[in-house]
Parts: sequence; C-alpha cells; structure tokens
Amino acid sequence: MHSGEKNGFTLTELLVVIAVIAILAALLLPALSKSKSRTQAIACLNNLRQLSICWHLYAGDYNDLLVPNDNIAGGAPGPSWCQGTGILETNTTAIESGLLYGYNRSTALYHCPTDVSTVVSLSGTKLAQMRNRSYNLSQSVNGDPTDWLATHIPNFNKLSQINGPTPSQCLVFIDENEDTMLDTHFGMPTANYGNTNQWWDMPANRHDQGANLSFADSHAEHWRWAVPKIAQSNPMPVTTADRPDYDRVRAIVRQNL
Repeated sequence: MHSGEKNGFTLTELLVVIAVIAILAALLLPALSKSKSRTQAIACLNNLRQLSICWHLYAGDYNDLLVPNDNIAGGAPGPSWCQGTGILETNTTAIESGLLYGYNRSTALYHCPTDVSTVVSLSGTKLAQMRNRSYNLSQSVNGDPTDWLATHIPNFNKLSQINGPTPSQCLVFIDENEDTMLDTHFGMPTANYGNTNQWWDMPANRHDQGANLSFADSHAEHWRWAVPKIAQSNPMPVTTADRPDYDRVRAIVRQNL
C-alpha cells in the first residue's frame, strides 16, 4: 500500500453524503405521505361500494324491499342494517348482528382507514380503543322504519321507488363525522320536518377536507368541503360559509313525503 493512499471517507465527504440523504428524504416524504393518503381514500371508497353492493343484494333477496335502518337515537332499536351507536361499541358485535353482515363477513368494510377516532365510555370519557365503524346509512333509504321516522322523514322502502333524487343522486352510505355517530342513521332536516339551518348529523372531515359517499346506483364519490366539518354541538348551526356544503348534501336526501 502506498503511504499516500486514502482509507475510507473523510469527515467532510461523510457530511456531504448525509446532507444529500437528508435533502432526498425531505423531498420524498411528502410524496410518500400523499401517496398513502390517496391509497387510504381509495380503500374507503371501495368499502362504500362493497357496502352498497350488500345493500342491493338484500333488496334482491327480499322482493325489492330495502334493508331496514331502525336503530335511531332516542327510539327503540329494531331490525337494522347495523346495530349500535358507533361511538360506544368496543367490539364488532353490533356490526355482526346487522342485516347486511351476512352478505360480506368483513367487519373492516365498516371502517374508514383514515378514521383514527376512539370509542368513548357511557360517561363520555374517550378511551384508547379505535372505533369499528365510520359509515352510516342515509335517512332516505330507511327501508320500513317502525318509529316516528315513518311519518316524519321522507324515505323509500323499495329500491324501485327511488326516483327523487334519482338513483345516481340518492345518498345511501356516507362517511360520517366522528362526533355525530350516535346511531346507524345519517339524518338531515327536510322540507317536511326539522330546522333547515341545522346539521342533525355531519359528514366526516377526512381525505383532504372531505368525505366519501355512495349512491343508490352503487357508485361512490369523494366530496371536498368548502369549509372543515367540525361538530361542536349536536345539532350544529349552519354558518354562511357552510351553507353551500349543507345544501349540496340536502340535495341528495329525499325532501318530500
């Protein structure tokens, strides 16, 4: 070996390599994070499509009747596509006892991959356990509810009845705000009932300030909101900035009996 020959890298060379790696990591990490978020949003859309297929299969098996959604906050629970509140359940029993579970025995379908909300105790204390359900079924497709909904809230009980909104514009499943998941029903005031300046239930605020929804023709969409959806109370007053989003959601819910 010649006396002037180098062994390994100098400190300066090592520092340069480390700096280059740090720069590359800083450039790549946002892209990787965005790619992960996009993948999760696609998975959420697929969950909603699969649930909508189950919803259609039920109607096919029961002579066009839509699956009941008779598990509403404040009322006596009845047969329903799913049971429970979403906010309290510490296991998947409520999902597995629902009428749609037999069509696809995957409890993962009921949860958005980006939903990091946790269950709460009966006293309102937030627990560490992740929730099992992120989605709710629209009031417009309540099947044949047996409580006050039947006479107060316009809803379809047969698939063939869906005509206003049309199937491609009639909300079925929606990614709901974690703070309004009090039953298995996504409710909105209508032309017949309720204060049309309030959110009863609020959509989620995920996937780039938006939510995913499915419709009666089984397609699913991502909707981005004009303003973030933060449920500070229930019901939640509709602000001027929030009005376009609110009216957009009301348009896909049946308004008249």
